[in-house]
Amino acid sequence: MGRPRHHIILVPGLFGFARLGGFDYFTHVEEALANRFLECGADCEFVSVSSPPTGSIVHRTQVLMDAIQQACSEDTGAIHLVGHSTGGLDVRLLASPTAWPDAPEWFDRVRTVTSIATPHYGTPLAYFFTTMAGTRVLEALSLLTYMTLQAGGPPLTVLTPLIAAIGRLDQALGIDNKVLEKTIELLLSFLGEEGQSEVREWFDGIRSDQGAIIQLTPESMDIFNAGVENNPNLRYGCVVTRMPPPGPVRLLKNLRSPINALSAAVFSTLYVGAGRTSKVYPPPGPPPEVREYLELKLGRELDNSLNDGLVPTMSMIWGDVLWAGTADHLDVLGHFHGDRDSKHTDWLVSGAGFREDDFDEVMDAVAEFQLQRS
Repeated sequence: MGRPRHHIILVPGLFGFARLGGFDYFTHVEEALANRFLECGADCEFVSVSSPPTGSIVHRTQVLMDAIQQACSEDTGAIHLVGHSTGGLDVRLLASPTAWPDAPEWFDRVRTVTSIATPHYGTPLAYFFTTMAGTRVLEALSLLTYMTLQAGGPPLTVLTPLIAAIGRLDQALGIDNKVLEKTIELLLSFLGEEGQSEVREWFDGIRSDQGAIIQLTPESMDIFNAGVENNPNLRYGCVVTRMPPPGPVRLLKNLRSPINALSAAVFSTLYVGAGRTSKVYPPPGPPPEVREYLELKLGRELDNSLNDGLVPTMSMIWGDVLWAGTADHLDVLGHFHGDRDSKHTDWLVSGAGFREDDFDEVMDAVAEFQLQRS
């Protein structure tokens, strides 16, 4: 009799990807969970979903459903849904018992729904990202991130107009879109022909459908939560992150590297925006026992200003809290500054101090949750 097989479905967030230019978004998560399942005598396989980068949640969820149908319909293994950021909303919608009147046969095999730094109650940054300037800034930053991972980053001269534009994030209407467009074209020019083709196709998806950006406003998520029910047959868990306010000392440490300095400046600006919680649609507070646990793990009292640079911390709470701690939005996927011999590369320079031991704790908690017998 063979070991039980588990299917772990990995769904990226806004502007994320399954694989782009040879780089896997969930590469560290896959390796970590595979090792833990193996240690427990269980086989697992991964399905990384190529979600539309900014497509509507319904569109993204349909792509998710098609991916599961193609990969998991021919056996009987348990299915575990894992969504990072907006991907956590996709997996919630897919798991909802009322969302799909004609549920596929594999639907009853779904066992767990795990959301990682997900804006269940929206994020204030969505207001800015819905502007044309906001979208172009995100495109430029996403491309810069990709280039940093692949080739160590472009020359500083290319970054100059982007740095100037980022400095005016709080004045979205004052950002010169022509400057951003030119910066994006300059960044693209440093990629090979194949890389340019992949990235331009990715950008086409961003520009053709931006439904999810609009849907991430607190007002829209209020409607989403009213209509998307939890499945009583499944277990829901979440990973909760927060960052202390960016300080000048942490920023100064990054000035030796132009790209790190830019990333740190971007993080500081986004952090302030993510902390401007809606007064009309604030996230509800957790139950007293959950609040006490979170305050212990996060090292301070909960309030609506806490965030990880993109998503308010209070917005991430949905189901059981599997792990909570100091980390930025991408650290918990394994994208942090590792040791010299480490495979880990930082995407968002925040000064969180998140390291291998912290990542191991996150992956231990997720694997234990998935392998737990209901």
